[in-house]
Amino acid sequence: MPTADKGGSRVLLRTLRAAMASPGEGQQRLDKVVYLVASNMVAEVCSIYLKRDERTLELCATEGLRKDAVHRVRLRVGQGLVGRIAESAQPLATADAQNTPGFRYLPETGEEIYQSFVGVPIQRLGEVMGVLVVQNRTARHYTDDEIEALEVVAMVIAEMAEAGAFLGSDGMVTGPGRRIGPVLVIGTSASEGIAEGVVHLHEPRLVVFDPIAENTETERRRLGEAVAAMRGDIDRLIEGGGLGAAAPHRDIFEAYRMFAHDKGWMKRLEEAVESGLSAEVAVEKVQSAVRARMERATDPYLRERLHDLDDLANRLLRYLVTDGADAAEGLPENAILVARSIGPAELMDHAGRIRAVVLEEGSLSSHAAIVARALNIPMVVQAERVTRDANAGDPIVVDGDGGRVHLRPEPTVIAAFREKIDLEREARAHYRAEAGQPATTRDGMNVRLRMNAGILADLPSLRQSGADGVGLFRTELQFMIRGRMPGREVQAGLYSRVLDAAGGREVVFRTLDIGSDKVLPFMRREEEPNPALGWRAIRVALDRPRLFRMQIQSLIRGAAGRSLTVMFPMIAEADEFYAARDLFLAEVERLADLGHPRPGTLRLGLMLETPSLVFAPDRLFETADFVSVGGNDLMQFFYAADRENERVRGRYDVLNFSFLDLLARVVARCEAAGTPLSFCGEAAGRPIEALALAAIGFRELSMRPASIGPVRRVLRAAALGETVERMEAARRAGAVSARGALTGWARGIDLPV
Repeated sequence: MPTADKGGSRVLLRTLRAAMASPGEGQQRLDKVVYLVASNMVAEVCSIYLKRDERTLELCATEGLRKDAVHRVRLRVGQGLVGRIAESAQPLATADAQNTPGFRYLPETGEEIYQSFVGVPIQRLGEVMGVLVVQNRTARHYTDDEIEALEVVAMVIAEMAEAGAFLGSDGMVTGPGRRIGPVLVIGTSASEGIAEGVVHLHEPRLVVFDPIAENTETERRRLGEAVAAMRGDIDRLIEGGGLGAAAPHRDIFEAYRMFAHDKGWMKRLEEAVESGLSAEVAVEKVQSAVRARMERATDPYLRERLHDLDDLANRLLRYLVTDGADAAEGLPENAILVARSIGPAELMDHAGRIRAVVLEEGSLSSHAAIVARALNIPMVVQAERVTRDANAGDPIVVDGDGGRVHLRPEPTVIAAFREKIDLEREARAHYRAEAGQPATTRDGMNVRLRMNAGILADLPSLRQSGADGVGLFRTELQFMIRGRMPGREVQAGLYSRVLDAAGGREVVFRTLDIGSDKVLPFMRREEEPNPALGWRAIRVALDRPRLFRMQIQSLIRGAAGRSLTVMFPMIAEADEFYAARDLFLAEVERLADLGHPRPGTLRLGLMLETPSLVFAPDRLFETADFVSVGGNDLMQFFYAADRENERVRGRYDVLNFSFLDLLARVVARCEAAGTPLSFCGEAAGRPIEALALAAIGFRELSMRPASIGPVRRVLRAAALGETVERMEAARRAGAVSARGALTGWARGIDLPV
């Protein structure tokens, strides 16, 4: 095939440019494209299928198949070889099309005489717009170079379609349509808060009117200059951007800088330019490949790395198109950032100038989410199709508490949210006024309210919220954002600064809770059919004692003679706790022999996250210095409902009497052993659930800082004796949950629910 080398690709691209520059309607241009591709590639058939809508492909032009099939033949995405390509966003080549799995015979086209088939997706920035197909009568194997040449042509077709080169064709559709009018997008809350404003697209819809390079050397130079400028910008952000040497998210940006210097990424960019593409389209081509891999990646760490590369491509495009103009320049005061994904550096660029962030992708543990929470920026992730439906300047309301996004909302929705924002502003003022008061119920029962944290930047909330301490410090976050294992000094330094920031209030450090959806970049990922039930948390620690000992030593050193409280996660049977406790105590003695001070007081506890532990021997509850119920995992395992699965996560209620009875058994066992007990999880931060937990005997709850005010207010308004009576009355009446009874009471006296 003549276009297998880069020189051949450039010849074809120049021919295509000339054809597109000539006058003609959209259909005429499409017909020229398939004719030129077929002629240049010595193919008997070249066809272009484009999306009619989200799930339908239409034959829009062909050279070699029956002309009367154009605009008549349609396929569903996933149907036939063409539909498979559109669904997977991956090329497909075969020397025997009729016997390839998924083949579908279309008699209208007359393609039954063609044996060989190769198709590539026509896509732009990860959005598949159609499929480009080449066919031959004889059986032949298409080489990687031939497929690469077709991908270059498909990229140019995508750019031309976006620029409007094919408008005017009958039935011509260049991609899935955008929804108009009011749209409600349901995503996942990654950072709390509510905001109203206008859409600012992080990734403006760039239209490249000339995707083919006039001069390859010029494009190579432009790419090199843009890369150098981008790297310098990142260096300045890290070294002079106010992060500070000890900032908790500095490591995120160090990893980001490493990807900006990735040689493999640069090589792919340079090869795309060499094929004859302009620098902008070369970046988009590589970016589309990254996004296609992102769609298939199940490894959370790999997905996060791909997000970083995607974000770098966006920065690079800005340098190529605008010479690196500030991404946030000219932002309106009420801007809300809307993006497919975003990296930490881009988020920092906009910090202080945006009210909220909405991402089509992203996760709760992504770098951007960690930074958003540290900066108190409301964020919703997994907001499906939002970048496709949103236009710059559209009104938008973001509910970071409920994970909902209202795009172009009705006036009644805006009014309701403004009222809610005003009420929350008043409530926050009330909560701040109460921050120094204890959460003591009307019948004199005191409940300690603690906060959860994971990075040093969370600690100022300790004072602002009036929390009694840190009930959970997630130590794994510091490991997840690094490209390599942090040494003892680095770890000890962090733990010491956390204790300093706590100002004498107790901090409960949870040892590494890794595995499942939390993967360390420097550890080989274990492929497991059900990772939530697999090799994770204390199981990893006991199987990797060197890693565990290093963290133990760092905690002891970081305490530097101060009080130290540590708990072990995911204990499923008593011997796991005894083994972890013995390891810890042995390290205390060993370090003392080396001259390191012992912790002033040492408390070693466990997280009860599995139903099995509820029935553990009495000795376990007597030996543990404290027990913390990990409500999220315990509920997941109790109901056999994956908490990451949106279809089942909301199906079961924490206030069902069956689950409350299990928790009451834990309370009774800890009371019998005289062991302090706390509850840590999402339920602790919801006022009605917190009230029920206090009613069955929990005297310590740990939650997100923003939840402490509402929970304190409800507890101070309630009497636990009366609460128990309401719950028992509901049980006797046949209710399966205490929710109705408690919610009705709270609403009756205008309390937050």
